[in-house]
Amino acid sequence: MLTLWSGCVCFISVLTAVAVSGELRFASYYGNHMVLHKAPERAVIWGYGTNNTTVVVNLTGLSNRKTFRSAVRDGIWRVTLDPVKAGGPYNLSAVERGGSDGEVMLTDVMFGDVWLCGGQSNMVFTVHQIYNSSAELAMASKFPDVRLFHVAQETSLVELTDLPGIAVPWSVPTPQLLTQYSAVCWLFGRYLYQTLHYPIGLVESCWGGTPVEVWSSSRPLQKCGIPQATESYNDFIEDKPIPIQNSVMWNDFIGDEPIPTQNSVAWNAMIHPLLNMTITGAIWYQGENNRYYNRDKYNCTFPSMIDDWRMAFNQGSGGQTAPDFPFGFVQLCTERQDNVPDGFPEIRWHQTADFGYVPNERMKRTFMAVALDLNDADSPWGTIHPRFKQDVAYRLTLGARTIAYGEKGISYQGPFPGSVFVNETYLMLTYNQNVSATPAKDTFEVCCSMEKVQCSSGNRWIWMSAPMVPQGPSTVAISLWGCRAEHVASLRYAWKDWPCDFKACPVYSADGVLPAPPFVLHRWP
Repeated sequence: MLTLWSGCVCFISVLTAVAVSGELRFASYYGNHMVLHKAPERAVIWGYGTNNTTVVVNLTGLSNRKTFRSAVRDGIWRVTLDPVKAGGPYNLSAVERGGSDGEVMLTDVMFGDVWLCGGQSNMVFTVHQIYNSSAELAMASKFPDVRLFHVAQETSLVELTDLPGIAVPWSVPTPQLLTQYSAVCWLFGRYLYQTLHYPIGLVESCWGGTPVEVWSSSRPLQKCGIPQATESYNDFIEDKPIPIQNSVMWNDFIGDEPIPTQNSVAWNAMIHPLLNMTITGAIWYQGENNRYYNRDKYNCTFPSMIDDWRMAFNQGSGGQTAPDFPFGFVQLCTERQDNVPDGFPEIRWHQTADFGYVPNERMKRTFMAVALDLNDADSPWGTIHPRFKQDVAYRLTLGARTIAYGEKGISYQGPFPGSVFVNETYLMLTYNQNVSATPAKDTFEVCCSMEKVQCSSGNRWIWMSAPMVPQGPSTVAISLWGCRAEHVASLRYAWKDWPCDFKACPVYSADGVLPAPPFVLHRWP
């Protein structure tokens, strides 16, 4: 708690754990047109073959050839390539010696950065569904070096070695392909490419309607005290204030299969098989379905999932994926314009481990796209699925350029409180940067108490709207007309599902681009 006060397109089935005797092949997620991680990291290549044989892997292209060897044990071979500079194309072949002498070949292989895109329906939300989709789809052919891979929606009760299914194999983008591909993932990759100018590989692995628990291994769940057994989805949505299952075009996001709610089943089938892959980082858009399910533990389950993914990808890649790889996420947008409590403010806060901003001491090397001002009252997909994904991806890209790539001089965070001073009639709030502020009647709220305690969101406490007016480059004045100065216990901002209209919140960065995130501050620890 913060205290701050002074004064799919296609489907391909694949084998998962055991290779057919004598069959030489690459693991499922290697293919023509793929992107492997560039230098200084090294890409891991593995596959299946005949026991007691040797597999020779050849990487050819750009007038050179590199050879790597691996013995086949338990039906699996694995090599780690030398570092390769960004670019391509290359050919990658595997030849079995001492057995069938078979050969398999992959072509048009590029080297660059690889980003994993995960989450629920707002990450599933496709390019076809966004605003100005026709213009975006028409640009697909201009970005042939942004390559796409799409993991099929599958579950498993045990951790799998390889993917049980692929929705889209590694592909060069086309308008037809993008109609079924994640908009946030694609736009994030495209914006990165326009900055970096080398190949970007995107791996989409997401499922609408899923809570964070299904994407987590047992390790973080045990750490956070999440029981092994979970309720069925029908039990999960029963008696909730919003009929989630009847949302507009719900099946467009969850697919034909039942939504997984059992702990770890998506981790087992859709993330664990990818651990040998060397990745640059991950982006994440999820949290809506934890509003009513383990909401008060999300400040543990989400950061702990990030920690666990980092550890697992680092170990799975033999140390090639960074143990603290950058992780970006979208702070939730909006759904309802009424004042019915629905958990959105609490989840937004918990997404930051209750700091209100990232990176922080609990969530290092993370970046966040604040989206509470990107509401879409007329979305044909339901208000919980806003169409303004270009803004979401752009804000994520700003964070990635700073946190992942170390670019200097990038403004990637909205304003956050730096200090608070209280006089008889006003609370003077100074932000950590210059702001663009407009007067507001009810976006700021104060809680008054004669006790020296923290106010919460419970019925015991009364939060009162506190009008705000700008007071200088980085300071705003918040009226205390309904509360004596000595009784002001807590202050909060944008603590509603729908706190402002589209791109019209009261406080932004000085250039008016990045909204201030919601916060709650307490006078006493």
